[in-house]
Amino acid sequence: MKLNPWKQNPWFESVAVAQARAKKRLPQPVYGALLAGSERGQTIADNEAAFRELGFAPVVAGHQAERSMATRVMGQDISLPVIISPTGVQAVDPEGEVGVARAAASRGTLMGLSNFASKSVEDVVAAAPNTLFQMYWTGDRDVMIQRMLRAHAAGVVGLIATLDWSFSMGRDWGSPEIPEKVDLAAAIKLAPAVITKPSWLWRFVKSGHIPDLTAPNLAAAGEKTGPTFFGAYYEWMTTTPPTWEDVAWMREQWQQISGTPFMLKGVCRVDDARRSVDAGVDAISVSNHGGNNLDGTPATIRVLNPIANAVGDQIDVLMDGGVRRGSDVVKAVALGAKAVMIGRAYLWGMAANGEIGVGNVLDIMRSGIDSALLGLGLSSIHELSPDSILVPDDFIRALGVPAGQTV
Repeated sequence: MKLNPWKQNPWFESVAVAQARAKKRLPQPVYGALLAGSERGQTIADNEAAFRELGFAPVVAGHQAERSMATRVMGQDISLPVIISPTGVQAVDPEGEVGVARAAASRGTLMGLSNFASKSVEDVVAAAPNTLFQMYWTGDRDVMIQRMLRAHAAGVVGLIATLDWSFSMGRDWGSPEIPEKVDLAAAIKLAPAVITKPSWLWRFVKSGHIPDLTAPNLAAAGEKTGPTFFGAYYEWMTTTPPTWEDVAWMREQWQQISGTPFMLKGVCRVDDARRSVDAGVDAISVSNHGGNNLDGTPATIRVLNPIANAVGDQIDVLMDGGVRRGSDVVKAVALGAKAVMIGRAYLWGMAANGEIGVGNVLDIMRSGIDSALLGLGLSSIHELSPDSILVPDDFIRALGVPAGQTV
């Protein structure tokens, strides 16, 4: 059998290549939804650019022959300090969150599942037992408890509460047109964008399913299907924002229902990190919602170290935002993160090559971490510290710290 020398190698060597393939393969509205960001895009740009300001000072000899990147997060042992961040409605591939979960399980890490996901928590946990379920503060308390009970019954190993959304509107580059559901009218309207991407369309044709824009994990008790994404979004927007007492209530309910760890995602300030500890959380993720929140928030890698210094000896501190390579992970761990959460990176991998593409992204992260540890002469990620990297004098942003105080 002769090989086609022009056929594209499905393996990609960087997240940037995965993004380029995703852009080429996806209909423009779908790619635009993955790109996202808010307002002028200041925060989404800084999330990634800030990592370029951090450097390394590699050693010339004394490298370690064996290097370990295993760690423990949210009570779970993982093979590398990278976990899947929950993102909603992953209809860029027919397998969606189930394919992502299988890739995460095969690489020995945790799967984060959004309650805005396109696949049910039961199906995802069946594919990856080490799944964390994520909830927004939406609906009344009885509804939230019902969703927690369902997630616990499915077998998740922890809960993530994402509370940092401020509903920032108006992207300078324009927001993608996303239908509420894929019916005949939507199909006709989107046909010009979709028909030019036959390989993407063919994957759905082969699967026998159209892109699913519903949120099954938000289905009411006794219902088989959940609301559309926009229905779920409306519930979210019309729910009164939570207080710190609500955070403590949510954590307490989960403790009584499951007894597994509780993470608060969206912390950017030292004072909020300390309040999180007071509320009884087991972990926080230093996050600005991937630049989809209040634009002008500093990159999360800039605000990480003061937060880790303040509470890292009491709870697990994670970080998400702008991670595109293994060396970024090493920089985050050096500044105090136990692990990072990735979002766009694996979504681009999935868009480029399905489940295999997600595994490809995780392999890129693993290889990059290993290369950085080798160059630094370290045998483990647990040996990393701020002294392992070069940090410019004006890099760190300590938010929520009274003037004159340090952390």
